[in-house]
Amino acid sequence: MKTKTPTQPSYFVPEPLDNTRLAHLCGPLDENLRQISAALDVTIFRRGEKFIVSGSNAERALAILERFYAVANKIVPIEEVQLALVEQRSGLAPALEPHAPDAGQAEETDVTSPVLKTRRSDLRGRTPHQIQYLHAILEHDISFGVGPAGTGKTYLAVACAVDALERDAVKRIVLTRPAVEAGERLGFLPGDLAQKVDPYLRPLYDALYDLLGFDRTQKMFEKQVIEIAPLAYMRGRTLNHAFVILDEAQNTTVEQMKMFLTRIGFGSKAVVTGDVTQVDLHKTLKSGLIDAVHVLKDVRGIAFTQFSSADVVRHPLVARIVDAYESAASAQELVALPKPAIARHVRKKS
Repeated sequence: MKTKTPTQPSYFVPEPLDNTRLAHLCGPLDENLRQISAALDVTIFRRGEKFIVSGSNAERALAILERFYAVANKIVPIEEVQLALVEQRSGLAPALEPHAPDAGQAEETDVTSPVLKTRRSDLRGRTPHQIQYLHAILEHDISFGVGPAGTGKTYLAVACAVDALERDAVKRIVLTRPAVEAGERLGFLPGDLAQKVDPYLRPLYDALYDLLGFDRTQKMFEKQVIEIAPLAYMRGRTLNHAFVILDEAQNTTVEQMKMFLTRIGFGSKAVVTGDVTQVDLHKTLKSGLIDAVHVLKDVRGIAFTQFSSADVVRHPLVARIVDAYESAASAQELVALPKPAIARHVRKKS
């Protein structure tokens, strides 16, 4: 029986030593170190200015520590740590510049990610699939983004819509989604049309406020440059010179999806986003998103981007939650198979 040789710990000593940058690197109560440790499954000890890192991913952790220390002249927000870990996990070089670069200092960016004209100067694709998604939206009139929560499907779609509006490539933005409750019964909603669908379109509003600012977004709503339209109200319309986003598309029926896709007019773009694992339709109804991915997969001019848990850019636990549910679903499917089918499935995986 072979004994596993323990991994030798690695060391990082910041140079030149700066106590302020050292404090920014570690974060409040060493929160940044805990995030790096949990994400890369390593153990990080600090003795004064020396960092001792042990684990199979120690070299990757050292690279993150070195790059963060280089830009730690100001406070490093925890979200920047998490985003950098996402980029590092995806194989991209993290652009760890949480603040505007100093004069004469070159800003580090990913040259493969499209640059969008929004209020967020640091907006870019953080994973290969996000970069592919941005290119697909910019290069195709109809694009689909399918994947789990937290992968940036909706936010990046809204960013591309704002970019197209700022460049005068379109005249307006149209936001729509099916009004299907996530396992709840909201009942009668008071107010006008906008107030009735506000709860359903809140994620789109949040992205607009972040990318355009609250005041400018409100003015665009007043001028109807940005329009909200429940999916049921889209029938019979032709949308010319518009950027249309259909969010939560997994809750459309097949008929609704066909109706939406045939609304696209001249000079328009459409982006369809959804998560096929979170369908809230009645069990007797087929998801229009699942059907469209199958029916339209070979149609020229339509792009599909499939996201996974590796593309999650929220809290690191979100990616683990997605993986856990996918593993549980796979196990349930395996149990439901007849015994000969299970044997074939096991042989195929081995």
